[in-house]
Amino acid sequence: MPSHQPASGMPAVDPSKLSSQPSAASKPAPQEPVRNKRYDPKKPHITETPLTKKNWYKHVNWLNLTLIVGIPIAGLIASAWTPLRWPTLIWSIAYYFATGLGITAGYHRLWAHTSYSASTPLKIFLAAVGGGAVEGSIRWWARDHRAHHRYTDTDKDPYSVRKGLLYSHFGWMVMKQNPKRIGRTDISDLNDDAVVVWQHKHYLKVVLFMGLIFPMLVSGLGWGDWLGGFIYGGILRIFFVQQATFCVNSLAHWLGDQPFDDRNSPRDHVITALVTLGEGYHNFHHEFPSDYRNAIEWHQYDPTKWSIWAWKQMGLAYDLKQFRSNEIEKGRLQQQQKKLDQKRTKLDWGVPLDALPVMEWDDYVDQCQNGRGLVAVAGVVHDVTDFINDHPGGKAMIKSGVGKDATAMFNGGVYNHSNAAHNLLSTMRIGVIRGGMEVEIWKRANNDGKGQMIVKDENGQRIVRAGDQPTKVYDPPASAGAA
Repeated sequence: MPSHQPASGMPAVDPSKLSSQPSAASKPAPQEPVRNKRYDPKKPHITETPLTKKNWYKHVNWLNLTLIVGIPIAGLIASAWTPLRWPTLIWSIAYYFATGLGITAGYHRLWAHTSYSASTPLKIFLAAVGGGAVEGSIRWWARDHRAHHRYTDTDKDPYSVRKGLLYSHFGWMVMKQNPKRIGRTDISDLNDDAVVVWQHKHYLKVVLFMGLIFPMLVSGLGWGDWLGGFIYGGILRIFFVQQATFCVNSLAHWLGDQPFDDRNSPRDHVITALVTLGEGYHNFHHEFPSDYRNAIEWHQYDPTKWSIWAWKQMGLAYDLKQFRSNEIEKGRLQQQQKKLDQKRTKLDWGVPLDALPVMEWDDYVDQCQNGRGLVAVAGVVHDVTDFINDHPGGKAMIKSGVGKDATAMFNGGVYNHSNAAHNLLSTMRIGVIRGGMEVEIWKRANNDGKGQMIVKDENGQRIVRAGDQPTKVYDPPASAGAA
């Protein structure tokens, strides 16, 4: 965020006076305290009024629009007559990564999610370079980000992608937001962090120095390129690091896969990871937010994770949090099962066993004698009339089972049919033979014959695995006709 002010465009106040969920030891804070004397909670907020040609300018956060759009355009124009020297280019790229890490490793993983602990020198470094990214103070940034995680994709999400890709990218910053609608979060830990409080109090000074003056000083004192350092290392570098960070709010909720949960919008994609210094594995991150990693596979790009790990080796970071791999794999497996369930509902598994009508054995035989091609396998009656001519084993073989108990024949007496054959046969079910066998079939509809309940998917449909069809009997039961 380009300014440390609230999205409504009001000036910042002392950290102790901003809203947060209080700790048990502190006095309870009001739900949304007045942040400005001009703000009257009893009056409709500007966002609650229609956007018209006459009042559109009142909906715009002009400070943020200037910082996000206006200044970068001015820098781009100035670059037309400002030559880009190689040392300045290298320095601008290096400082881009440093300020980017200030956001990803500092603002995000250290302060917003407390996924690891940092020594005071590392905190000061991250607070400084993070301020150089010009995206708001740590306190403000982390507060909104925690609200984003707590209220993802809802009206209380400060930058919900449900309101549009452009809105989640930067529209929520250039248009005023109603402070009453942003979800409330607990930032008492940030209020107790001296580095966070100091940076919030002196944020504008930090932004001015780390965002513009410092990169200009390095270029100017280093190789005499004062203007180049200001334009490329300052203004344009800020623009690019801001746009990269904004992609976490937009692109990471729009592009990619959802290997751990698809109930909300976060997604994993390598392109987003490349743009955001490793923050692109966002589906994983929303499921396991306190993990200091975003990428868990060795081949996935996550320089933020590598930096935190390196700082640990240097004694600057400690208590790196990781979710147990057992829990991660459970989440992955559950999502895979969910996708299988969704795919399963599109397939024909035949009439459920407990929904089949009951037939007398004599009725079954009579229908076969009157021309119907019915076959009884494990007590289930199948109409194979239209399949006789297509039977791979020939007409004679399948006709020899018509009107009989073909259980033994189907399960190895003549040919031990494949899983595909059992699946195809299940789509031809029309009834269950009475005489004791229907009881066994209904039992098998609810358990696996060993006292274990049949597993059902989230839609209540039985999960039929290979070898789990009721017609697949390895020890054929007694003939239904002999019952």
